[in-house]
This record gives sequence, structure tokens and C-alpha cells, in this order.
Amino acid sequence: MNNIRCTQCGAVGLEPGFVEDSGQGARGYSNWIAGVLEKGPLGGARRMGRPHWQIDAYRCPVCGHLEMFAVQPA
Repeated sequence: MNNIRCTQCGAVGLEPGFVEDSGQGARGYSNWIAGVLEKGPLGGARRMGRPHWQIDAYRCPVCGHLEMFAVQPA
């Protein structure tokens, strides 16, 4: 249990989890990447040279709202 408060309904004690990325070639989890989305020549997002941060996600047990935080470099 934690003291994170839901910004939608005000409930306290959000459930920890993560956002899964199950696309082709995915590592199974998502990251937050600094900067505006820029697409490379093959249509993928340009990520080189940009900081990547692990995303921690929390679900409100009352209303189901997700709160996500970029907490540490990935």
C-alpha cells in the first residue's frame, strides 16, 4: 500500500503495475523518452541520444484511473 492519491477521485492507495509493450521486437515494457516525437526514415521513433526513463504505473482501485510516473533512467 502507498500514499499516492488518485487525481480523478481522490482515493489513496493506488495499485502498482507497469505498461506493457508487446509489439514486434519489444522488450515487454515501455519507457518515457524526452523530447518531441520524431520519426526516422523507416517510420520508427528516433530514440538515439535521448534519455530513457522507466515508467511506473499505478491504478486506482476505486475508479480505475491510471497515474504514470517516469521515475528513473532505464
